[in-house]
Amino acid sequence: MSESILSISDNSEVILHFDLKLSDGSAVDSTRVNKKPAKMVMGDGSLTKNFEDCLRGLGAGDKKTFEISANEAFGMPNPDNIYHIDRSKFAADTELSDGMIMGFSQPDGSELPGIIRAVAGQSVTVDFNHPLAGQDVIFDVEIIEVR
Repeated sequence: MSESILSISDNSEVILHFDLKLSDGSAVDSTRVNKKPAKMVMGDGSLTKNFEDCLRGLGAGDKKTFEISANEAFGMPNPDNIYHIDRSKFAADTELSDGMIMGFSQPDGSELPGIIRAVAGQSVTVDFNHPLAGQDVIFDVEIIEVR
């Protein structure tokens, strides 16, 4: 009697390798770099719903590539998430440069990453949109195990 292969559905525990690339092929993230697959549970918030939807129905051994539009991946940049912060709010010895990503403490104690977009005199422009907002992405997956 052969064991049936589980396919990914709600609450499945999934072990997978993935590569996330921009549409031009440049690498964004990969579990293969450290040769350590990712482990997640569907619906736990590790992946957005649209990324999870790509995985549904796949089983151990499946390899698949998905092209995901910016709207479906990380959304489009929201101009309301760009702030102009006075330079005095940063430690005097903090070196700020365009493209730098740094954490900003939130009132609840959590940290939110922001991208320094410009430093002009005493004004620092910080972008709190997801770094991949507005980008189409390629999501390559290899499912190792489904439980």
